[in-house]
Amino acid sequence: MILEVFQNNTFINLSYILASVLFIFGLKMLSSPDTAQRGNFVSSLGMLLAVVVTLLSKEIVSFQFILIGLIGGGAVGAIAAVRIKMTSMPELVALLNGFGGASSLLVASAELFALTTSNLVAMIAIGIATIIGGVTFSGSLIAFGKLSEIMPGKPYLFIGQKILTGLVILLLLLLLVQFCSGIFFAEILFGFDWINEQYALILLIALSLLLGILLAIPIGGADMPVIIALLNSYSGLAACAAGFVIGNNVLIVAGSLVGASGLILTNIMCKAMNRSLLNVLFGGFGATDSSASSGEGKVQGDVKPINIGDSYLILEAASSVLIVPGYGMAVSQAQHSVRELGELLQDNGCDVKYAIHPVAGRMPGHMNVLLAEANVSYDVLVEPQDVNPIMDTIDVCIVIGANDVVNPDAREDESSPIYGMPVIEVDRAKTVFVLKRSMASGFAGIENSLFFKQNTRMLFGDAKESVSGLVSEFKS
Repeated sequence: MILEVFQNNTFINLSYILASVLFIFGLKMLSSPDTAQRGNFVSSLGMLLAVVVTLLSKEIVSFQFILIGLIGGGAVGAIAAVRIKMTSMPELVALLNGFGGASSLLVASAELFALTTSNLVAMIAIGIATIIGGVTFSGSLIAFGKLSEIMPGKPYLFIGQKILTGLVILLLLLLLVQFCSGIFFAEILFGFDWINEQYALILLIALSLLLGILLAIPIGGADMPVIIALLNSYSGLAACAAGFVIGNNVLIVAGSLVGASGLILTNIMCKAMNRSLLNVLFGGFGATDSSASSGEGKVQGDVKPINIGDSYLILEAASSVLIVPGYGMAVSQAQHSVRELGELLQDNGCDVKYAIHPVAGRMPGHMNVLLAEANVSYDVLVEPQDVNPIMDTIDVCIVIGANDVVNPDAREDESSPIYGMPVIEVDRAKTVFVLKRSMASGFAGIENSLFFKQNTRMLFGDAKESVSGLVSEFKS
């Protein structure tokens, strides 16, 4: 009786509609930090409903392989969720995007062999799902390798790279037309038919994997948040195409939502970098000689170190403090100490804000996640465009492991690769504390002239230890 209910088309469609509504409301909740956790739960509930209804509606004779997949996949996911460090979250996101693309590719491939008759709509869906899924999978693996430092993080460029990428795209388009229409160009051009649909699918997979590699290897430096957002969009579009392949409406809706939101996020990331998407994909950010960003090849000025005791005296007298976190805060796991320092400053009568750059860290929202983990109030988080106009009035800016997003060269040096990029203009504050282990450049490999400014003081050492030292000074 229960199975009969689940196999009723009306019940299935109503369940899919409910799941889609949950997806939409969940996505809406994710737009606000206050409701993001509930939004994640609501979206997960929608996906659970969709999975259960789909499994029960297909009259599956044996569930043993499905159970193996659920148990195995669930175990891997649970272990990863428990053991993953916040510093490793970007590469985990990249890897999950890749798995999403691979699953869409496999679904499309399986459906081709299941087809009894050629269908134009089905063939188009299979071809698109295969291409996007393959590009997403291989591109995400490259991003994972760079972020996890398994492979060099710098862009890889070679002569004729753009031409090769263009040729691969052209071949993919021709092969897609052939695959979907049955028009074999070899037969037209050379008088013989050398390929069928199955072989065409294999070539589609191979070329799409190659294209993903070609699109990802030029990516480096500060462009990593952009490419992660783009790959997330690709995984959604691949899922949407797979939904058309198997005729599953809820997969189409979910994939469309992920694809659209990912593209919007990618556009936001590009604007934050002052770069076009084509420039991100083919520009090779960070591949240029970083010495060119400083005119003579060397930033002029002296570095002025400061110790914890002197830093405390300046902070104790400050009436306004702006904290700017970056990837260095994630590496040292200093977010809890930073939150405690902020609270102590507030108790001392100081106005404390946290400035978050959209591309700070190595994935979209990286710093927001870290500060949320430390229970920093969302009310004290500000964006660059909100704080830059009043930067002259701020007594102290504390830069914790951030680099490229606070580099004044974005405004001052036209030869810099980041010139024109909107940055947090901390150099205009009365005093700037930069917490770093050394004078090393950031992920983009660009020297930062902020370190040599007259109002900048370098507090060298581990960020967590430095912030904890300041906390101890306030408590003593």
